[in-house]
Amino acid sequence: MRPFESIRGRERECRNWIEEGGSSSSAAGGGSGSLGRWQFSVGSCSAVEGDSDDEHGLHVKRPRVSTDTQIGHSGSSIISNAGRIPSRSETVFQTSVVNAGTDITSTKVEEYEHRMDLTDDLLHMVFSFLEHIHLCQSAMVCKQWRAASTHEDFWRCLNFKDKRISTEQFEDMCRRYPNVTEMNILGTPSVHVLAMHTVSSLRNLEVLTVGKGPLGDPFFQALTDCSMLRSLTIHDAMLGSGIQEISISHDQLRHVQITKCRVLRIAVRCPQLETLSLKRSNMAHAALNCPLLRDLDLGSCHKLSDAAIRFAATSCPILESLDISNCSSVSDETLRDITQACASLRTLDASYCPNISLESVRLDMLTVLKLDCCEGINSASMAAIANSHMLEVLEIKNCSLLTTIALELPRLTTLKLVYCRKFVDLSLRCANLSSIAVSNCAALRRICIMSNSLQKLVLQKQESLSTLVLHCPSLQAVDLTDCESLTNTICQVFSDGGGCPLLKSLILDNCESLKSVEFSSTSLVSLSLVGCRGITYLELQCPHLELVCLDGCDHLECASFSSAGLRSLNLGICPKLVKLHVDAPHMVSLELKGCGVLSEASINCPLLVSLDASFCGQLTDECLSTTTSACPLIVSLILMSCPSLGSEGLLSLRWLPNLTSLDLSYTFLVDLQPVYEACRQLRVLKLQACKYLADTSLEPLYKEGTLPALRELDLSYGTLCQKAIEELLEHCTHLTHVSLNGCINMHDLDWGCCPDQLYQFRGSSELLASEATEPALRLLQNLNCVGCQSIRKVHIPQAAHCSFLSSLNLSLSSNLKEVDLSCSHLFILNLSNCNSLEILKLQCPKLTSLFLQSCNVDLEALEESISHCHLLETLDVRFCPKIPPSSMGSLRAGCPSLKRIFTSMVPA
Repeated sequence: MRPFESIRGRERECRNWIEEGGSSSSAAGGGSGSLGRWQFSVGSCSAVEGDSDDEHGLHVKRPRVSTDTQIGHSGSSIISNAGRIPSRSETVFQTSVVNAGTDITSTKVEEYEHRMDLTDDLLHMVFSFLEHIHLCQSAMVCKQWRAASTHEDFWRCLNFKDKRISTEQFEDMCRRYPNVTEMNILGTPSVHVLAMHTVSSLRNLEVLTVGKGPLGDPFFQALTDCSMLRSLTIHDAMLGSGIQEISISHDQLRHVQITKCRVLRIAVRCPQLETLSLKRSNMAHAALNCPLLRDLDLGSCHKLSDAAIRFAATSCPILESLDISNCSSVSDETLRDITQACASLRTLDASYCPNISLESVRLDMLTVLKLDCCEGINSASMAAIANSHMLEVLEIKNCSLLTTIALELPRLTTLKLVYCRKFVDLSLRCANLSSIAVSNCAALRRICIMSNSLQKLVLQKQESLSTLVLHCPSLQAVDLTDCESLTNTICQVFSDGGGCPLLKSLILDNCESLKSVEFSSTSLVSLSLVGCRGITYLELQCPHLELVCLDGCDHLECASFSSAGLRSLNLGICPKLVKLHVDAPHMVSLELKGCGVLSEASINCPLLVSLDASFCGQLTDECLSTTTSACPLIVSLILMSCPSLGSEGLLSLRWLPNLTSLDLSYTFLVDLQPVYEACRQLRVLKLQACKYLADTSLEPLYKEGTLPALRELDLSYGTLCQKAIEELLEHCTHLTHVSLNGCINMHDLDWGCCPDQLYQFRGSSELLASEATEPALRLLQNLNCVGCQSIRKVHIPQAAHCSFLSSLNLSLSSNLKEVDLSCSHLFILNLSNCNSLEILKLQCPKLTSLFLQSCNVDLEALEESISHCHLLETLDVRFCPKIPPSSMGSLRAGCPSLKRIFTSMVPA
């Protein structure tokens, strides 16, 4: 048996015994539940059985401190397990039973211990930070620590909530610590017996929590013995016999909570009591004699009659807070008597009281009023509330008869109005109003708010709201999302002079009744009109406007942004926009994508860098010329699908000296000469689907050295002949990215000819003559030939000097049969869906990814090809009929660098 194993076993037995309520017996020490016999408290926890309490040993002997270990006979260390760490408020019983037969020599112990001198005061301070379970463990170190851990300062608050503690154990604990000030025995067995012992033996008790069991009348009579008691909490208990009155009489009690208890009648006579809660208690009568009571909670006391509530509340002359929610019997007469008798009443919760209407009820001093689900509250009830000039918080929910609210309350700060189905008109003149929440009032049509403190207003989903009047000089953010009935007059409210001079953010999403929107505001920064499908005219004169969202404004026909502070603008898809005016001195990005009928555009943005006019089918040369002259800093220009543009418009691009990216895809261009003349610094040129370009239109690129800075060229889906493409690839060696996707006239990509054939073209310069003898190094990095159905062979030998080619995409070339590549820097090769591919030869030592999905190449050819790709990591052979899943092992053997193989698993 390991050292201390028997001790640990007994500790576990004791801990189990504690958790089971002491129902089992233990062999160590004997006994049937005595706290002293079981050494249950820290006072009896010792490191070695038989330690004496002699005074000299307590103060002279140095403490022995070992770090997280216990020492056995052989000197081996055993790691201790502290187990679960409880909360500070819990009292945890840690059992420590030491086998008397276990002999631990002091010599062995001294070899593994550190000595330190700790004064009693210092040790007391250190122990003040420990939980009860750790104090129990510390008591096992030495006599000094045992004495320090049992100091009454650490055991003034005992929490036995839901603990299965016996009466003997509890009595012993009370004897050891008679100065306990806080005790919690909620949910303990024999709670009445423990409660009686508590109040009779703990004379310094200040806080007591009991419940979850019966409490007889003797307990309440004995409370007077606890003269120091300040707080009493009783929860979920049967008080008395159920047919008698329970009396709580105490001269010093300040706080009493009797919640969810069953009692016939209750009488409370506590002259110092300040707060009393009888919430959810089942009683028919409550007699209170508490002259200093300030807070009374009678919520959900369903059996209390109207007269009983009146009697209880009116007997408290300085009452400040009253909760009578869910007391369905309360009437206006009772409220009137309560407010007259309790002149200091500040807070009233009358929720779920269907019989009250507040008629003839004066609420002069009230600051907080809650009226949830009060069926009797109507517009006439607002007269009483309007006279509550001290009111600060008003909550009204589910008051179905309420139709209008008109309040002028100088102190009101918070208003909540929810689920009032018939409510139509809200008028507030409240200078200090800072928070308002109105939601799910389907009939609300008019709102008028005057406040000097309101900064944010959220009125979402008010479908009937058509009139909004605001005089809020501090208002900065407004959200009117889904207010479908708002009309054009809303623009005057949020423009200069409309009552919101500091407004910065305005959200009018899905306000479909708006037709003509005109804002003139010097403060507005953000405007959202997403989903406003009815807007046809938009005019904004907002010098500080930075963000505008117009997604879904499908019927917009005319838009003007004058002196706007916008840095970017995206008009979304506005298929009916005809006229556009943009005057934004700080704008750098403008997107007009999808404005198909835009014909008049005046754009004055001197700092504009990016302009996207894709699919602006009616954009004219004159409009483009005006824009380029007013925006000289444009770097990127997208004119995709602008068929109305001609040579004159392209020549105007000469006003853009910084233009480096130009997209003319899907246009009817015949000649590129205007581009060559106007865009000499061009680096990116996209000519997708320009099917009217002549085969000779690209000759200036390689004959005359036009556009020397060009690096990216996109000729996808064009009609250029094979010869034009070959000459372009052979002589434009400065290109880095070339896209030839879907070029139907491209047959083969064969760069395996001799240098004389490759460079048979002769130019007028001497440079070309020198290139004929020594081919120039190609800078090509990415070549895309996706969907080129006429390609049958791709041959790029080492002599082609494609040293920088890193990505080659030939996917969807269904007639491609042979691929022979010798590219030293190729990393990615995509041959997916090349169904006719049969011959594959690769000399690509740096290839990392190879995609052969749905190819017809056989296993032998594939193994031979990848054997020369020493860095290959990803291989995709899904749906390859000649490469079975069982061949994955041979593929990995032929190419050890493979990490990922994608294959189609064939079911057995």
